[in-house]
Amino acid sequence: MKYLSILLLSLFISVPTIGQDIQTDFKSDANTIIGAAMGNDIGFERLTYLVDNFGPRLSGSENLENAIDWIVETMKEDGFDKVWKQPVMVPHWVRGNESATLKAPITRDLPMLGLGGSIGTPKDGITAEVLVVNSFDELEARSDEAKGKIVLFNAPFTTYGQTVQYRVNGASAAAKHGAVASMIASVASYSIQTPHTGVMRYQDGIKKIPHAAITVEDANMIQRFAERGEKVEVHLYMEAMTLPDAQSHNVIAEITGSEFPEEIVVMGGHIDSWDVGQGAMDDGGGCVAAWEALRLIKESGLRPKRTIRVVLWTNEENGLAGGTEYRRWVEEDEKSLEKHVLAMESDAGVFDPIGFGFSGSDEAFEIISEIGSLLKPIEADEVKKGGGGADIGPLMQGGVPGMGLNVDGEKYFWFHHTDADTIDKLNLQDFNECVATMGVHAFVVADLDQTLPR
Repeated sequence: MKYLSILLLSLFISVPTIGQDIQTDFKSDANTIIGAAMGNDIGFERLTYLVDNFGPRLSGSENLENAIDWIVETMKEDGFDKVWKQPVMVPHWVRGNESATLKAPITRDLPMLGLGGSIGTPKDGITAEVLVVNSFDELEARSDEAKGKIVLFNAPFTTYGQTVQYRVNGASAAAKHGAVASMIASVASYSIQTPHTGVMRYQDGIKKIPHAAITVEDANMIQRFAERGEKVEVHLYMEAMTLPDAQSHNVIAEITGSEFPEEIVVMGGHIDSWDVGQGAMDDGGGCVAAWEALRLIKESGLRPKRTIRVVLWTNEENGLAGGTEYRRWVEEDEKSLEKHVLAMESDAGVFDPIGFGFSGSDEAFEIISEIGSLLKPIEADEVKKGGGGADIGPLMQGGVPGMGLNVDGEKYFWFHHTDADTIDKLNLQDFNECVATMGVHAFVVADLDQTLPR
């Protein structure tokens, strides 16, 4: 009896709290989605066409809106139940011409990228001595040396979340101590003499100064000069400016649920990118993978009980206006926030998928974990606690369970926000596995007998 009780208890624990045997009910459908994803190259061809013809796609740019128009037209050809554009006002920052030149102790052109949102330099640029610091604390300690200089933050990469603070907040930190401009060593886990751009912000009440990124290699060289006691001087020229907000759009497509159409599973990525490279990895791949997952569900003849909606959010990179507007719309206009069952995002590159990170109730985590086991054939079955994404963040703040696609991201920050974010960094098999991983989770959650518990 003791062993029978243990066996019964283990069986009870292993069955999802909805009382449905996911392995039995959905293994065939999951294999159908996996097979459809792995057996075609339509999605990858579309991704290649998108980034070759419309990348890069910075908010406010013609490239972005042309890409959106092409996607909407092609989605309509796919025959989804609904396809539309949702207007969103977005920031419009323009880079213009720019350069950085090392003037002393040697003369050298420095590969550089102005950081998104930065002001430009005066028309003749800024020439000044460079003060190299490795942290905000070191800048504080050397405050009396910063006035009239260009502060270079040469912070070693630890994690993206920690190191990116120098990109986001470096300009105001330097300006507080009288610097005339600031630069950072690019936020990169590995560098091949390529500068990385990204958003920066100014602090209210502090003078705005130009802010730019140089390569890790050049930042280290400048630090070596400084440590040898040599005077380092740089000429910085930037035409960057912020124009009035422009209109962009979220792209939305959906398959209407057969039994509970008012309940929605949403998945997607962000269609905007920085104004360098092609935005293939960040985040054209995530967008097209979600789109392709929806297309294959439809093409396979699977009709889920709930609505599956794909949203390609605009302006993730320098404003998050798309995700914010979508949350406002579902809460105030569509009045569907409480009916959003799950939000799913891919914004870490469509490399070899591992599974998902999930944020929600313990009961929902058990169910998502069981769904994940359906992806063992492609080794994408891992489900970890904690996950989401920037664009679904507003939905998650409203109580919607969220999950972010986890991939083998070893090389992601090699190419992130650079001219090297191009289609050749991705491959068909990894992309198709990402499609399958997103498709299986979206379909099964949408087709469960009971709603995923919050």
